[in-house]
This record gives sequence, C-alpha cells and structure tokens, in this order.
Amino acid sequence: MFWQMVKGALIRQRNRFALIALTVALGASLAAAMLNVMFDIGDKVNQELKAYGANITITPQSSTVLQDVYGVEGARKEYLKEEDLGKIKSIFWANNIVAFTPELDGKITLDDGAEMPAIGTWFAHEMTLPTGEPFTTGDQEIKSWWQIDGAWPKAADEVLVGTKLAQEKGIALGDTLRYREPNGSEGTLKVVGIVSGGGAEDEAVSMELSVLQSILSLQGKIDRVSVSAITTPENDLARKAAANPDRLSQKEREIWYCTAYVSSIAFQLEEAIEGASAQPVRQIAESEGKILDKTELLMLLITVLSLLSAALGVSNLVSANIMERSRELGLMKALGASNLSVILMVLAEIFVTGIIGGIAGCIVGLGLAQVIGETVFGSNIATNVLVLPIVGGLMIIVLLVGSLPAIRMLLSLQPASVLHGR
Repeated sequence: MFWQMVKGALIRQRNRFALIALTVALGASLAAAMLNVMFDIGDKVNQELKAYGANITITPQSSTVLQDVYGVEGARKEYLKEEDLGKIKSIFWANNIVAFTPELDGKITLDDGAEMPAIGTWFAHEMTLPTGEPFTTGDQEIKSWWQIDGAWPKAADEVLVGTKLAQEKGIALGDTLRYREPNGSEGTLKVVGIVSGGGAEDEAVSMELSVLQSILSLQGKIDRVSVSAITTPENDLARKAAANPDRLSQKEREIWYCTAYVSSIAFQLEEAIEGASAQPVRQIAESEGKILDKTELLMLLITVLSLLSAALGVSNLVSANIMERSRELGLMKALGASNLSVILMVLAEIFVTGIIGGIAGCIVGLGLAQVIGETVFGSNIATNVLVLPIVGGLMIIVLLVGSLPAIRMLLSLQPASVLHGR
C-alpha cells in the first residue's frame, strides 16, 4: 500500500516531481564535473605550467658552494658531464621529468675580431636513455614561450640571435656569422631566427651545444641543466626537508622521498649525478602550488554553490508540492496516519525523484568534465570512481536539507483546518 501511494503521487504530481528531478540533476552534474576535474587538475595544471620554464636547475656543486658562501660565481673550472644527462631519467620520479636541456656559456670571436656572448644548448635533441628508450628534449620542450621571428634551428650550423644583440650588431634574419676558433680555423653560422625570451638569450647567440663545445674546446662539458618536472605542491613536510633532509625522521623521510615534491626530485637528481647540486627554482615551484590551491578552492566553491542552489530549489518545489496536497495529506492524518508515516511517504517520493535526477546528473557531469578537459587543457579528464559515492552522499544531504521546510509544514498540518479550507 505504501509504495502504491508513492507511485500514485509521483504520477499525479509528475510535472512537479520532474522539476525536482531536473533541479537535482543540475546540481549533481555540476558537482560531479567540478569534483572530477579537481581530482585530476593537479597534473593538468602542472603540465600547463611546465610550458613556462624549468623548475629545477642543476649546477656543479663547487660553483653552488661559492655562490652560497661568498656570493660570487665559480671560476668556471668545474663543469657537469654531458654523458651524465641520461641519469636524470633514471631517478625514482623519472616519469615526472618532462624535459631538460643543458647549457654552456661562452663567447665566439667573429672574423672582424668582435666578440659575442654565446649559449650552447639543445633545441630538439634525440637521445637514448640508460633504459634503452628514445627521448627527445631541449629548449623547444622547456621554453615554448620564446617568441621567435623565423624558425627553430634544425642543423648544427643554424643559430638563434637574441633580439637585443641583433639590434645592437645590426644582425638580420638569414645573415651568416663568420667566426674564428682558437686554433685559427674559421666557420660559419646561419641566423635562422631572432629570439625574444626575456632572459640571457636576448643578448646572445644560441647554438647547438656540440658546436660551442668544439669552439671552446670543452667537449662533453656543460655549465648547468634546466629541468622541467611535474611536482606536488609543497607542504610543511616538504619545506622542512628542503631546509635540511637530515632533520627528518625515518617515516617522514620515506614519505618525502616517495612524494613528487620539487625538493625530493632535486635531492634524487643530486644522488644520480656525481658532483651536482640541484636547486629548485623557488618562484616557479611556489607559484605552482599557489595556483593549484586556488584552482582547487575555486572548484570546491562552485561545487558548494551548486549544491546550495539545488537545496534551495528542492526546498521551494517540495514546499509548493506540500501546499498543493495539503487536503490529501490532511485527510490521511484524519484517517489515522501518523506524522512519521506521512513524512516517510513524502521523503520516499522525494528520494525516488532525487535518485533518478542524481543518476542523470552524474552521467551528464562526467561528460561535462571531459568537455572542460578538452576545452581548457586539451586532454581528457581521468574519471575518478570516488566522485560517484561522494556526489551521491552530497545529494542525499541536499535532499534532506531541502525537505526540512516541508517536514516542518507536515508536522504543523492540522487535519481539521485543511479539510475545512483554512
């Protein structure tokens, strides 16, 4: 009898309950979409931020000590070994290393005797990792914000000239630079692009690393390595470890080491490369964490607001439904129905409607998350199974909160008053 009465009410008041289902579906869809995006947004945001520069710099340990202790650069007598670069992708968090590029500073002497600052680097370097896997990396992966008038170098004799240097020396796109090596031999470099990046590259000639190594007679040597890694926003544990890893307890050290904090990745890079000091670029690392935290907070606020809106909508619709059915419900009470039985019947109607709307909303929400992923990040959002029970629990709370005004009305409903039209 109970479920027959529920079924009859749903059929008679189908338009009203359809609106309730629609309200729940809208709230559930937005909540499901926002939560699904939030659970996957960490990697997405980090991958987007990787386009704006490296977040770890590897330098020779001796030059770092001189800089930290005396505030001066080293005498450039110590270099990193180019042959060790493959070890960067051999650490525990190897898959989080998106790209890296080595750099060597120097000067080239033109045939007229003029000297120009030069930076040796990789533009798009193909290498084989110690695991045997192929890997392509370089400035094109890390410094995608560079504005280049022309094209990226593809051949060993092709270079980029910084926009400030080009203006100062009157160098134009397509020009040929003739230089002299220390042994007296000459060579040529073709300018295929004018670069503007806001850094040292604006005042230098950027060329293939091997070419500058040959000019400076520094084969296999590099000054530093810029590393771009996907990291986890730092917390108190990460900051404590960054200050001094030796202060960590064994348990704290295991958690820190096995979490992709920028400090733990830098520590592992120092372990992998002999004589290296890996330092996080703090401005970038901290900005990543702040942006991610604010983005997640925005997602949560949108979720909360959507649930509040759904609760208000359900409350208004259910209250209107109770007012329309006051005579019917008053008659049930007059015939002996208790307040509890009437409330349970109304809640059953609401929850049946809510379940239908919630299921439809979750399906739409998961689809909406993919639309957000493709539109904002250009990739799919991973579906998190935890979203469904979370949204289900939240919608139960929404339905209960939205039903409170109606329950109060039912408790105050006097059969004699409503049956007499008062």
